Amino acid sequence: MWPFKKRYSLQESGIFQGFTDWHSHILPGVDDGVQTMEESLEILAEYEKLGIKEVWLTPHIMEDIPNTTCYLRTRFNELQANYKGCVKLHLAAENMLDGLFEERLNKNDLLPLGKEQNHLLVETSYFNPPIGLKSILLWIKAKGYYPVLAHPERYEYMEKKDWVELKNMGVKFQMNIPSICGIYGRTIQHLAKDIHRQDMYDYLGTDLHSIKMLKGIIHYEVNIQHFNIRKR
Repeated sequence: MWPFKKRYSLQESGIFQGFTDWHSHILPGVDDGVQTMEESLEILAEYEKLGIKEVWLTPHIMEDIPNTTCYLRTRFNELQANYKGCVKLHLAAENMLDGLFEERLNKNDLLPLGKEQNHLLVETSYFNPPIGLKSILLWIKAKGYYPVLAHPERYEYMEKKDWVELKNMGVKFQMNIPSICGIYGRTIQHLAKDIHRQDMYDYLGTDLHSIKMLKGIIHYEVNIQHFNIRKR
C-alpha cells in the first residue's frame, strides 16, 4: 500500500526495483543512442542503484541503420567484457518494418526478444504505416514469432480501432515509460494512459538513448496511485 503522498519521482516510487527494461539503446556506438562505452557503463551503474535486474539492448535495424547481426553481437560481447556489475544484459533489436526487415525475416537473420527467443520488437514510421502492415505482422507470426510493437502510443496514424485490431491479431504492445510521464508531450501521454487503462500493454521499457535522458526519467514525478504501473 502506497503512503499518503500522492506524487513520487519514479526513482522514489520503487517501480524500478526488480524491473526488466525491455527496450533500450545503450549498446554503444551502433545507432542514435549511446555513443561511448563509458556512457553505457555509467548508465548500467545507475541501473544497479535503481534496482533494475535485467535490460534488453535493442539497437535499431533499418535501411538507414543497417546493423548486421554479427556486428551487433561483436559490440555486445565488448560491452559484456567491460561491464562487471549485476544487471543482466540481453541482446535483441528494434526492427523497422521496411524492406531490409522483410529480407532478413525471409532469411531468419534476426535478434529476437525474450527468454524463449520467439518475440520480435518492431516499429514503424511515426507518421505512416508501411504498405501491408497487417500482412507483415501475419508473416512474422507464420515464421513462429510474436510481434511486439514498440511504443504504439507514439504512432500518429493509429487510433483506438487500430490498437484493438492489432491486439486481436495477437500483437503485443511495449510502452515507453517516458510516454506515460509526459516527457514526449501531453498528446502522447494521454494516448499512453488510454492504452494503459484498456490493459493493452504487455511490456515496459525506457527506450533510453543517453544518461541525460535517464536522469530526466527517474526524477519525473507521477501519481503512482493513479497510474498503477505494473512491472512486467
